[in-house]
Amino acid sequence: MTPVLLAAGAKARRDAEARALARTQGPSGGRDASYGRVVREGEVDLAHGAILYLDDITVSFDGFKALNALSLSISAGELRCIIGPNGAGKTTMMDVITGKTRPDAGKAFFGSTIDLLRLRENEIAQIGIGRKFQKPTVFEHLTVFENLELALKTDRGVRASVFFRLSPTQLDRIGETLHLIHLKDAAQRTAGLLSHGQKQWLEIGMLLIQDPKLLLLDEPVAGMTDEETERTAELFLSLEGEHSLVVVEHDMKFIHALTHGDPGKKVTVLHEGGVLAEGSLADVQANDKVVEVYLGR
Repeated sequence: MTPVLLAAGAKARRDAEARALARTQGPSGGRDASYGRVVREGEVDLAHGAILYLDDITVSFDGFKALNALSLSISAGELRCIIGPNGAGKTTMMDVITGKTRPDAGKAFFGSTIDLLRLRENEIAQIGIGRKFQKPTVFEHLTVFENLELALKTDRGVRASVFFRLSPTQLDRIGETLHLIHLKDAAQRTAGLLSHGQKQWLEIGMLLIQDPKLLLLDEPVAGMTDEETERTAELFLSLEGEHSLVVVEHDMKFIHALTHGDPGKKVTVLHEGGVLAEGSLADVQANDKVVEVYLGR
């Protein structure tokens, strides 16, 4: 892990925490005053520091509780790792957040004011929640550049598509993203010819180019080489602070790279649809229940 990227990730996180603190303790009267401030429709209110809040979420499938009174809070700019055995509820949790699954009970808020349970999947994507599935989904017959171009937030009606031209700002945005995802030299390569890891990076880039506030990443390094895994860790650390990230993974070496021994970074362990343990990586690895149901000896 390069010291420069680690420092950049740490700085981005400190900057985000400073901005959140300014919002809650500024001249407007502090946190309590946030109840009286005007929030525009669709705006994410981060006055209380949390970008995602789940409270007592329960989901049942034919009597089986995939989620059992799950409560979880993610801070603005945080990089949170979620681990747990198969069937723990990790995928169902992300399905609820993105509107794919409606819970039987509970609450889910994006910021302090946006009720996710009142929105459809496409509306949730539009307000700034991006999700990456385990298997990369890119347009394999198009180039890397064209994939990123399609992902831009633009009006793609018939007339708009005919006369569409990338602006200098959009070109710069694509260029920055290509550099960030390590695919600048592969911009004109057909996506179907990329390695598995490169396809993963491209899909992440397609999400990033839409400037999401929260990224949900499901086993992003599955099938990657060691070098690709390390580069992905560097990428996520560089995004921390500017974006909020929820990373679901089984690769403990990758989790260690993301937390890098920082006791302030939380790892959440799910089991049987609820939170089994939460704390630093060292804390959860030393938890007897976590060892018993997931990590083993």
